[in-house]
Amino acid sequence: MLVITLAATTVLATFFGGMLALRAKDRFHLVLGLSAGLLLGLVGFDLLPEIFEMNSNNLIGVKTVSVALIAGFLSLHFIEQFAGSHEPAESDYGHDHTHAVEIAGTVGAIAMAGHIFLDGVALALAFKVSNALGYAVFIAMIVHAFSDGLNTVALLIKTGQWRSRGKYLLAVDAVARIGGAAIGSSLTISDSNLAIYLAAFSGIVIYLATSHILPEAHSKHPSKVTMLATLSGVVIMWAVVSNL
Repeated sequence: MLVITLAATTVLATFFGGMLALRAKDRFHLVLGLSAGLLLGLVGFDLLPEIFEMNSNNLIGVKTVSVALIAGFLSLHFIEQFAGSHEPAESDYGHDHTHAVEIAGTVGAIAMAGHIFLDGVALALAFKVSNALGYAVFIAMIVHAFSDGLNTVALLIKTGQWRSRGKYLLAVDAVARIGGAAIGSSLTISDSNLAIYLAAFSGIVIYLATSHILPEAHSKHPSKVTMLATLSGVVIMWAVVSNL
């Protein structure tokens, strides 16, 4: 029940991210910079050390979890390249891009639902290891959900699709995250296999932070302040993890 409740809580994070996009568009680059720092700090300081302790196996001369991490990173990259290249929410779209954006948006929505579902699974499986790891994954999901809501709403506004598609955002988010958490709670998986899954999840988080959030944070805004926000996120997560 705790896992389902936490998964549902991330839906509120998506909602508040969307509200920020509507109300404070000129400032949310700072929130994005902070979010990227939080995600990178969480993966580097908490998730990866735990994962390498859970699985020390090798695959052709390298750590198996290292292969899984890179596979997670590249899988999302390849999916997005197939669906259509990602554009920053604050970038300018010309008229020639409108139809392509709509097609990519449909395929991208399916891909988004898929990785949100896997977020929910990761949350449930992490709690099977320990409460500390579970809450660490929950923090990653909160930050990720917040930036997702912010960026998605900003993109829909930019492409003129907010009224027609925006109302479905929370529904997709809720069903995918809660459904993933429910299924993950019913799974039985060994620590070594769970480490592989969480390593792939970490690769996806790194991809989202570096390929989505940071480029959007630096789009059309002075980079120095945004970089300071990112550094602050890393330092905050360092302080949080060191006290866990």
